[in-house]
Amino acid sequence: MIVAKNIHKYYGEVEILKGVNLHIKKGEIVAIVGPSGAGKTTLLQILGTLDKPQKEQNYELYVDGISIKNLSDKEVSAFRNQHIGFIFQFHQLLPEFTALENVCIPAFIGGKGKSETETRAKELLDFLGLSHRINHKPNELSGGEQQRVAVARALINKPSVIFADEPSGNLDSASAKNLHELFFKLRDEFGQTFVLVTHNKELAEMADRTLTMKDGVIVD
Repeated sequence: MIVAKNIHKYYGEVEILKGVNLHIKKGEIVAIVGPSGAGKTTLLQILGTLDKPQKEQNYELYVDGISIKNLSDKEVSAFRNQHIGFIFQFHQLLPEFTALENVCIPAFIGGKGKSETETRAKELLDFLGLSHRINHKPNELSGGEQQRVAVARALINKPSVIFADEPSGNLDSASAKNLHELFFKLRDEFGQTFVLVTHNKELAEMADRTLTMKDGVIVD
């Protein structure tokens, strides 16, 4: 599903990633852990095509069998919309839109029709236990509900892989536990691959595999 070789990244003169290599299989739930500043979020953004490795390094990056290195910026954007979903610590829902409208946005960006998109969005929200909240705006939802709307938004285009950056970091312990269990339910139901950056020890231990980063490299 994901193959990355020799991934380097600099910010100014500071080397954040120092030649990362990894291989993630389809349907795996992989947790990336390590101290703050180790490069976890930077790596996640590169794997998710939100950022790019250093061009001068001889790197490779394949996601769902596609070489990202060989795509134009426009092609990368289209690929990301169709194949990748994101869940962030701060859900980043648009406050002026309802739960249903927030979920639909990636599909509309991808050119999908209104009717099929809303049907899919309602199915996802129902699956996530939010069918009674579809017309509520984010400020009318609890933190856990907002994060489940963000999960539905990440799933709307049926992506092959979901990247999550501290997805439960802004939730209380009960909501965090529910979200963690939900990831495994979604993997079993829809077959997605999950790559999670987390400081949550419980979530990391639940994952199929844990990768530890330190000083810009994966150490195990």
